[in-house]
Amino acid sequence: MTVDGINLDKIKEQTAIGLTELLDQAQLEKDDLVVLGLSTSEVHGGRIGKDSNIEIARAIVSTVVNILRKHHLHLAVQGCEQLNRALVVERSVAKERGFEQVTVFPSLHAGGAGQIAAFETFNDPIEVEHITAEAGMDIGDTSIGMHVKFVQVPVRTSIGPLSIK
Repeated sequence: MTVDGINLDKIKEQTAIGLTELLDQAQLEKDDLVVLGLSTSEVHGGRIGKDSNIEIARAIVSTVVNILRKHHLHLAVQGCEQLNRALVVERSVAKERGFEQVTVFPSLHAGGAGQIAAFETFNDPIEVEHITAEAGMDIGDTSIGMHVKFVQVPVRTSIGPLSIK
């Protein structure tokens, strides 16, 4: 499917390949948490935070959610600095892990398209202040390091930077 000249099928395919390669190497266990940092501006060829695109976000977030659910894993989607990098998670995950809920709500240019897509996709989404995820996927150099375990092993996938080009 193409929207506004953007090949969303290609974006979904690249996302699926990258995430599958990450999961193949990460050795995650059931109910582990994966954080997604996402700059749709960077995917679209722009500068981070300057060209948010909800259609790209929906394509990426839906792909990630579908794959993680098949592996019985949970997703957290990081927001941008306007939300102090708060994260969208399912309420049940927040309760199970004792995460502190915060009262913020993303918009396209404050929080980002990825968070809006997560709110649309999740069953019962809430925002939390801080997490420690077992793995993460950073699409667009969003700096997710603060939300994963302190000792990290980078995984390089075959797709390199996700791009519409």
